[in-house]
Amino acid sequence: MPVSAAHSAASERVLESAHFINKNSSDVFVPEAGVQQAAHEIIKRMKSTGYSTEEWKKHELTPNTADAAAIEWIFVVDTLNFSFWSDRTNKNEQYTVTLDGTEHRGYWSLCAAINRAINEGIPITHASYYAHASLSDLSHIFRTDLPNVQDHIPMLAERVQCLHETGRVLLEKYGGKFANMLKQCEGSAQTLVEMVVRDFACYRDEHMFQGRRVDLYKRAQILVADIWACFEGQKDGMFEDIDKITMFADYRVPQALCHFGALEYSPR
Repeated sequence: MPVSAAHSAASERVLESAHFINKNSSDVFVPEAGVQQAAHEIIKRMKSTGYSTEEWKKHELTPNTADAAAIEWIFVVDTLNFSFWSDRTNKNEQYTVTLDGTEHRGYWSLCAAINRAINEGIPITHASYYAHASLSDLSHIFRTDLPNVQDHIPMLAERVQCLHETGRVLLEKYGGKFANMLKQCEGSAQTLVEMVVRDFACYRDEHMFQGRRVDLYKRAQILVADIWACFEGQKDGMFEDIDKITMFADYRVPQALCHFGALEYSPR
């Protein structure tokens, strides 16, 4: 069932949390001038490159057709979209998945592993499979190219837990398909975010800071944004309030924002 609108929307809580953290942080600051500078630079580059939602399906690893299969692919990938950082500076020792002759690392290694499994006939995007897949099964699916040399995928046990939890909820409440959950949001990005964080604990990134709960909702919002981009804002990706989705917390984005002057750090 869709969520009640009795409390503040998810994106409003994320913005309120960000404002509270910025106001009370002693080591990280958001200068207004830097935000303006970053925004102008990003817009300029988007216009100069002609960037649009069409770009999402052009990557070799993302679904090139906006259909029901793409929805389930996006859900599985975004459920597992966390922690790809490696302490190893030699890329040949980092977690790597080769697909069709191309090596992939970081986030794209996850996408490559999912696609490799599909090519091997493993129904990794079916809730009936991943709700009960064993650690051994998933270790095989997310295997690195050279296990004696390279890192293994980080936090495998946590990924197994995420797949089990989300798979079982989909089977119990949504006929085993995220697409059925998507239909219930009635074209509202905010409602879908609320439903996702309500039903899936692993998407519920809520934390305590200075005695107050702060909400981030990184993957829940990325999930909505990916569906919107895949469908180019049409059909299953038509959200009347997509503009309410906020910037996503990430470990790469702060590096870029710092470069543009939109984030500053204390000397320590």
